Amino acid sequence: MPIIQAIADNPEFRQIRRDLHAHPELGFQEERTSALVADYLQHWGYEVTRGVGGTGVVGTLRRGQGARRIGLRADMDALPMQELNTFAHRSQHAGRMHACGHDGHTATLLAAAWHLAQSCKFDGTLHCIFQPAEEGGQAGARAMIEDGLFERFDCDAVFGLHNAPGRAIGSFGVRAGPFMSSSNRFRIDVKGKGTHASQPDTGVDPLMCAGQILMGLQTIISRNRTPDDAAVLSVTQIHGGDAVNVIPDSAWLGGTVRAQSADTLDMIEQRMKDIVQGSATAYDCEAQLHFERSYPALVNDPEQTAFAVSVMQEVVGVEQVDDNAPRLTNSEDFAFMLQQRPGCYVLLGNGEGDHRLPGHGPGPCQVHNPSYDFNDALIPVGASYFVRLVERFLK
Repeated sequence: MPIIQAIADNPEFRQIRRDLHAHPELGFQEERTSALVADYLQHWGYEVTRGVGGTGVVGTLRRGQGARRIGLRADMDALPMQELNTFAHRSQHAGRMHACGHDGHTATLLAAAWHLAQSCKFDGTLHCIFQPAEEGGQAGARAMIEDGLFERFDCDAVFGLHNAPGRAIGSFGVRAGPFMSSSNRFRIDVKGKGTHASQPDTGVDPLMCAGQILMGLQTIISRNRTPDDAAVLSVTQIHGGDAVNVIPDSAWLGGTVRAQSADTLDMIEQRMKDIVQGSATAYDCEAQLHFERSYPALVNDPEQTAFAVSVMQEVVGVEQVDDNAPRLTNSEDFAFMLQQRPGCYVLLGNGEGDHRLPGHGPGPCQVHNPSYDFNDALIPVGASYFVRLVERFLK
């Protein structure tokens, strides 16, 4: 099955994508976006439920008597950053930008929903899940689940995709099992005793303790982790002191931890506690670790991944599908949905940025970059993949 020509020939979805790009909305504020999505779905004959998990939308389409149910998911939110592009569909709102391609993900799922409503080549129930607030640890997927997503719109399997800059346009990447890392953040507060910098013996220096903690944390990945188990620990902030002649009362460090297994994450957190407390004792300080687990690791179900790979190969050809893509240390809250239902999350190549119109920013076409723009050529590819998933799953 090649790319669905009816979708490729329909300019409306490119127009929708660019309209969404010009009007980005942050997590749990996607009022205009969700209204646009809901109106299109309703016009095409879907049962539409608004306000799921805040600003989420679910469109349901039933055909035939089949009992099987499938969910397709797209995220809708933008990022709080200033766009550097100056082309016509640039963001019209200062400090907000679709810099991760969620405008394209939404348009892609809408294109698939439109075609499936027209063709009706399936027997069962389709749920199109338009999710808010994927970015910034807001966990819109979890919010939808806690609002009864799978109790109200049950699915036997769920599927999602994300554009991938740097990967060849229209090619797919995926792997079964752990694919993307969990996302976790931490803050370490260190309390000492401030004094004049010329008399360090009269105080307790929290900066010395913080420095020892910083160095100690780096040994966790290099000395405590199994080498073939992907994990990252990065200290990204260290703060303390306001004057060159004052040893401060306190200091703090912050950063992120990424891991692909729960056991590894447990080990990292415990070793962090040990190092923080041991360093505090050695330097006569008080210290406390605050560890927040944000997104779990994204784990693709092997059976549904094999099914998805066969669909991708059918749509774009075997040579355009990498089913052993490298594990990634970035995170994605679709992981919450995959904890609830089997499914598969895939990457769809966005190219190197040559597709961008004149007036694009000076930076690379990478996600979370102010010069980024989604490649509209992916809409028929991703939509054809979604359509064929439904037609085969609900055969």
